[in-house]
Amino acid sequence: MAGRAVLVTGATGFVGSVVVERLAQEGVPVRVLVHRADVPSGVGVEGVRGDLVRSGSVRGLCDGVGVVLHLAARIGGTEEECRAVNVEGTRALLAEAERAGVRPHLVYGRGDRWVVPSLVRLLARLPHWVDGGRARMSMVSVDALAGALAELAVREEGVRGVLHAGHPEPVTARELVGTVARELGLPLPRGEVDLSGALELLGGPEGPDPVVRRQVSLFAVDHWYDSGRLWGGLAASPGARFSQAFGQYADWYRDQERMRRR
Repeated sequence: MAGRAVLVTGATGFVGSVVVERLAQEGVPVRVLVHRADVPSGVGVEGVRGDLVRSGSVRGLCDGVGVVLHLAARIGGTEEECRAVNVEGTRALLAEAERAGVRPHLVYGRGDRWVVPSLVRLLARLPHWVDGGRARMSMVSVDALAGALAELAVREEGVRGVLHAGHPEPVTARELVGTVARELGLPLPRGEVDLSGALELLGGPEGPDPVVRRQVSLFAVDHWYDSGRLWGGLAASPGARFSQAFGQYADWYRDQERMRRR
């Protein structure tokens, strides 16, 4: 794909902004799709304004592009709004270009306004271990993920299928909660409840709303995916495991938590 641009959707978001920076540093021409935010500018960066929800706005977006990194996603909002972006928007983009992607599960690091902040809010409402904190999950730092995506984007050979991007070692809920609590000065959970008990505590007999239910599931139910195929073919490193790597981002999270409490 030498000389051909890399298209990045979600380029001003948590992961996308780091990926665009990495690609620009490597001298790779980048085209970015931007919805509401200011269009990024810089040497080798071409900004295109569009909306994945409006399929007509992505026509021609992939012309002259060698690789598409589809990083745009909607997490908050109603089910219909999330579906419009994450399902229908992706379908519209795929109609423009065939692509193979990297699928991360939980991403943490500077810019994360969902994973760790959601966990902190959840712990305030549910200060108990759920099923002993035994659930395993896939997590990856934003810097490790950006490094993998940037390397894949400039490889001469294509990538087929879905690659799961997470640290090779799963993170248990106990490790996740214990590390976040230690670094952010939060109390550890007390006692233990099972998943059904946790849902009842958060929402009564009817259970919590779908967003909270999803959050509990992410942190209390196994969500671990083998990432060996991804890292085995890259020079990029997944970095240290979560309990060792999180400390480098702790100051940023502490600042965000102080701002939230004002």
